Amino acid sequence: MPLRIGVLGAAGITPRSLVAPAAALDQIELHCIAARDHRRAERFAARHAIPVVHDSYADVIADPQIDAVYNPLQISGHKEWTLRALQAGKHVLCEKPLAMNEAEARQIADAARATGLVCIEAFHYYYHPVARRMREIVQSGRLGRVQSADGYFRSGLEDTPQQIRYRIELGGGATMDLGCYPLHMLRHIFQAEPEVLAAHAETVHDIVDISMEALLRFPNGVTARAASSMSPGAPRSVEINVIGDTGRMRVVDPLTPHRGHRIELETTFGKVVETLTLTPTFTFQLRAFANQINGGPPMPTNAADGVISMRVIDNIYRAANLPPRGQA
Repeated sequence: MPLRIGVLGAAGITPRSLVAPAAALDQIELHCIAARDHRRAERFAARHAIPVVHDSYADVIADPQIDAVYNPLQISGHKEWTLRALQAGKHVLCEKPLAMNEAEARQIADAARATGLVCIEAFHYYYHPVARRMREIVQSGRLGRVQSADGYFRSGLEDTPQQIRYRIELGGGATMDLGCYPLHMLRHIFQAEPEVLAAHAETVHDIVDISMEALLRFPNGVTARAASSMSPGAPRSVEINVIGDTGRMRVVDPLTPHRGHRIELETTFGKVVETLTLTPTFTFQLRAFANQINGGPPMPTNAADGVISMRVIDNIYRAANLPPRGQA
């Protein structure tokens, strides 16, 4: 039997993050959808061959035909609808970040633990071979003793009334939308939670960060910088750099390697450039989600991992003299 998924909302990311990979995987079936605008849900369903359109998110969650729920709502809707789905006995794939803050993420993680259901924070990049390779390189010791690292994600967004990333009440801000990625990458490269030493933000609307730079220290003593920017006009760029005493690694676009990527590795043995598969990250993630539900290996980007992500983000906001989201 295929895994049947219900969709909350008609988010712009859903065709890439769910519809396309579901079409590539025999074990996935998109069964139903609901959106605040019913006609928009009908148009989305017709375009993507989703057979059932419900009147509300609650109806999606209550549908006895589905096994799991995809939650790509604005961040302020992650906690409520993920909790409601878990309480209704449905597995959940929730877009990142998992919640507005650590306290909300902990509620979700507690519910996932209590129900025994699969609840995944959708850090899709993690499941691609490029991400696995960059973790392997650092953890193998090929770079020697790591001295420093940095990660950044920059992508300009215009400040318009429709742009939810500029709305504090919906969980807006560069750190929430963009910065969560390099932070997550650095955490999993070093397999540890960092201490936030300092952070500086550029803000608009008083407390919405359009850029953020944080200085981190990991338990092994490595210091790292994580930066993000959604300043209008900023060209899109994503990169991870790790420097050791015998080598260095540069990874260009580990977030969406299917759009083109490079792993540049320079050691005492010379310089090599690697490129791996262009299969989309979302396909790897959705396959891993279905496999875990069907008894396969657990996914590391679970709700418990999401609690750590949100704790680091909350600490960055505090270090920048800004309130964590949901506490403004």
